[in-house]
Amino acid sequence: MWVSVAVFIEKNLIFQTKQRILDNMLAFFLSGKAEDPGVVGMELPVARNIKISNITCDSFKICWDMDPHTTEKITHYFIDLNKKENKNSNKFKHKDVPTKLVAKAVPLPMTVRGHWFLSPRTEYTVAVQIASKQTDGDYAVSEWSDIVEFCTADYSSVHLTQLLQKAEVIAGRMLKFSVFYRNQHEEYFQHCRDVLGSRMIPSVKDNSGSHGSPLSGKLEGIFFSCNTEFNTGQPPQDSPYGRFRFQIPAEVLFTPDTRLYFGDFYCMYTAYHYVILVLAPRGSHGDLYCRDRLPELDVTNNRFLTRVCGEDGQVVFQHAQDVILELIYTEPVPLAQGTVSQISGHQLMSLSTVNAKKDPSCKTCNISVGR
Repeated sequence: MWVSVAVFIEKNLIFQTKQRILDNMLAFFLSGKAEDPGVVGMELPVARNIKISNITCDSFKICWDMDPHTTEKITHYFIDLNKKENKNSNKFKHKDVPTKLVAKAVPLPMTVRGHWFLSPRTEYTVAVQIASKQTDGDYAVSEWSDIVEFCTADYSSVHLTQLLQKAEVIAGRMLKFSVFYRNQHEEYFQHCRDVLGSRMIPSVKDNSGSHGSPLSGKLEGIFFSCNTEFNTGQPPQDSPYGRFRFQIPAEVLFTPDTRLYFGDFYCMYTAYHYVILVLAPRGSHGDLYCRDRLPELDVTNNRFLTRVCGEDGQVVFQHAQDVILELIYTEPVPLAQGTVSQISGHQLMSLSTVNAKKDPSCKTCNISVGR
């Protein structure tokens, strides 16, 4: 009997001991202290010598130097991407809500793409953290790399073609016109006479329109209008730019040797939509700038502005009715080629497009890249 009791006690003690071991192991793992034996003691390398390349308006490639002996355990890259004005914002930690990019480790260079967080013509800062995912779902991480700055590009001709196609949908029917006109204050024309040799001189385009436009801040030109009133066929008597108007026959600027380019399509939180076109004499500086960046239009057959010579030799000029055309002529224009007179209407400042910001929510004039 005593032997049986002793054997029972011994077996019970062995069972309790095993149970305590299992309980301790379970507690150990549940406490989060378990580590991937392949990561224990491994120091992940810091990404160095970061290079940014193949930059577009909504993508870029990124690569960096890394010790090839440590790549086996690397599973992810954390990429901290911020607009430059927010460069001092706190870095996200790997346990935080992933507001930045978490990418699986792929061969470098890696392409970063996405219109939901990249905008054209925008300065960004980027830093990289190397990570290794462990068996419990947590990450071992390196230190952050140095911060690198870069700027995204303008819209490409592909993006501008998408804008062109959207603009064609609402352009409306074509109306005849005979003159281009430019409104300014009286002082502007006096300055042209006194200082500029009685010429209007091209100036750099402002930042109105699409943020990704390759024209803004780069192309030099003179703004003209050509829209007419439906009931009179004449230019409107109101203008947001001044009470004095320079008017020039259409055939002077829009000649058989003039090339026509589509530049932009935008609105300013109103029902009005604007189309920017560029008129550039063939071989001019403006023509050379535009031909590699903008879609060229057939001057005799497009939805916005045409020049057609009839069988009788008469040239007919037409403009789209349902969009407001903003025309950029890329060369100086002598005042002697036209006339300056005062208009009788009001100065409607609310219609000014000077540095106007495009409505990013408009489905009519936006495409699926940064605004």
